[in-house]
Amino acid sequence: MPLFTSKREKQLWLWAFVVFFGIFSTLFFGQPLAKLFSSQDVRAVIFVIVMLLVGTTILIHAIKTKPSKMELTILVGIIAVYTMFILRLGMPERSHLMEYSVLAIFIHKAILERKNQGKHISMPALIALVISFTIGVIDECIQILLPNRYFDPEDIVFNGMAAAMAIGSSVIINWVRKWKNTSKLKSKQ
Repeated sequence: MPLFTSKREKQLWLWAFVVFFGIFSTLFFGQPLAKLFSSQDVRAVIFVIVMLLVGTTILIHAIKTKPSKMELTILVGIIAVYTMFILRLGMPERSHLMEYSVLAIFIHKAILERKNQGKHISMPALIALVISFTIGVIDECIQILLPNRYFDPEDIVFNGMAAAMAIGSSVIINWVRKWKNTSKLKSKQ
């Protein structure tokens, strides 16, 4: 029996693993890089570049899926909330927000793809949240064993919040899309 239900599911899990690997590699390379980029100006430039990449990703996804005006409105609102949330956080919390948001989305999309291919999966959003949150807990617990790193329960909360915000945003947009399609079908009848 194949492990994956489709080529797309396999790709999504691969990208989730790439993000996972990137997150965990910072446990070992994070401190030297943080020292290398200790200047606030350099960090600000990196942050702006990352935000532009995230924005570009959202734009490409929006073009590919051709969202309705309502979906675009909701998307802009979600982006506004994320932006304000990010601006209130320090640099480490911002990185947690971005890393775990991306990880959670890939995991959620992979689980949804599996469900769309006919596998019975109850509550894919909750499963994706639990997997993402568990990875965040493991990430933080490993730091107990590493020199120059420390366990911070607050980081677990940020990881979980990031995953919940990302998956919640995706669920809301998908719900609006289904509601809009259902409304169109009813109006045609």
